Amino acid sequence: MKPEAKPFAQFTYRRSPDQSAQEVARHPVVIVGAGPVGLTLAIDLAQRGLKPVLLDDSDRIGDGSRAICFAKRTLEIFDRLGVAAPMLAKGVRWQVGKVFQGDHQLYQFDLLPEAGHKMPAFINLQQFHVERFLVNRALELGVDLRWKNKVSAVAQTQDSVRLTIETPDGPYALKADHLVACDGARSPLRGMLGLEFAGEQFEDQFLIADVRMTADFPVERWFWFDPPFHSGQSCLLHKQPDDIWRIDLQLSPQADAEHERKPEVVRPRIERMLGHSDFELEWVSIYRFQCRRLERFIHGRLIFAGDAAHQVSPFGARGANSGIQDADNLGWKLAAVASGAGPRDLLASYDSERSEAADENILNSTRATDFIAPRSAAEARFRNAALALAKAAPFARRFVNSGRLSLPTSYRGSPLSTPDHEPWRCGPPPGAPFIDAPMGEGFLGENLGGGFTLLAAPKVALPDLPAVLTMARVSESDIVIGQRYGLRAEEVYLLRPDGHVAARFHKLDQKRLSAALARAGGMVDAA
Repeated sequence: MKPEAKPFAQFTYRRSPDQSAQEVARHPVVIVGAGPVGLTLAIDLAQRGLKPVLLDDSDRIGDGSRAICFAKRTLEIFDRLGVAAPMLAKGVRWQVGKVFQGDHQLYQFDLLPEAGHKMPAFINLQQFHVERFLVNRALELGVDLRWKNKVSAVAQTQDSVRLTIETPDGPYALKADHLVACDGARSPLRGMLGLEFAGEQFEDQFLIADVRMTADFPVERWFWFDPPFHSGQSCLLHKQPDDIWRIDLQLSPQADAEHERKPEVVRPRIERMLGHSDFELEWVSIYRFQCRRLERFIHGRLIFAGDAAHQVSPFGARGANSGIQDADNLGWKLAAVASGAGPRDLLASYDSERSEAADENILNSTRATDFIAPRSAAEARFRNAALALAKAAPFARRFVNSGRLSLPTSYRGSPLSTPDHEPWRCGPPPGAPFIDAPMGEGFLGENLGGGFTLLAAPKVALPDLPAVLTMARVSESDIVIGQRYGLRAEEVYLLRPDGHVAARFHKLDQKRLSAALARAGGMVDAA
């Protein structure tokens, strides 16, 4: 029998005053699941002055790296939440990937070839480190984080959600204006509502091995099709902190998962890959590709986020990154509704925008899965032809798919966006995320504090600004930001609290600004 894995960090169960209250306590927001998504949302709400209750049925941060690749957009979110610095200090930065067929390099790519961004393209950092930094920040902000609090029942009324919670001291009840399910791919809350995913579950399996070793490989993403050490299959290699290397090895659909994860089976595979046995196995797991989601992410006053709402295959690092971006999208909207600054209908835009993001991620994830593990002879012929052509013809490299790396979604059909009335020569359009650039002594992202922001060219004559707006005026010396946004004379951008573009104007007046701000806050009919 395999011994129980030692937790990375363990926490103490503490009895809450709510458990002894004469009446059932009520909170504006209760979040279930203290993983990266639930913690991100809790921190975001706390920074906006809304202290949520965060429940988790465990009392520990577990072993195993799980998610390891955190993208630039996610790091920008973490920076706003005050947790990026320790993650950057601990994580392994990278931006170059290489794709091989057999022992031949087909090509390489650079995910951030231009300078002038505060955050790197990616860092590799084990999920347990990310969770530890997020827990520290949540406690620093006074988040009511309750370990060993397991939700066993949920019931909704028109104006609240009632939870029954099991603890070491027995059950108690809570009420919430809104309940957010961040309780993972197997989401008990999803099960309690009888909700099911729609989409595909693929038969192909991959083995994950975290290996401790000293190696002089460059800090890059390496992906092999049909490597000599794993014939007919695929392999992925990433470096993590503390001399840990992540190795993903494709297995046949018929492989017995329990057998394949045994150390005596895993080690020979890794030895063939590395050409030596000087390593230690830290963690082994096996997963199947899944590309599925809920039809709707909002069910009354219960909202789903992260893996509880959608699942994708791990190639492309779209799982944790998209979940954290769910929290980024939802946080400011929940806070606005809870404070009365925004209508409850504003939450509907979370469903539409993050459904669009989920569909985009599932599409990219499915395409990668089909290329990496063809399901028919025709798909295999196309894959092999693309790989053969990519050796000599650069144009063919775009057909090779080893996992399109995570990028934030541009909300093209967002009801919160004011469409352009005139053409623009460059810059992020309405619905797109902001593009970072040097600004003054720092970066643009550092001027986005989680509220609505007006980004203006140097000589713009501004009307009186509403109190909800902060100002980020570009100076004559901020050349790069002017180029990236097309700020030449009187142009302005209205940026949402999550950094997405709400509107942009070549010339601004008070009426147009007020209308765009009202629309972005959900205060007008977007039709």
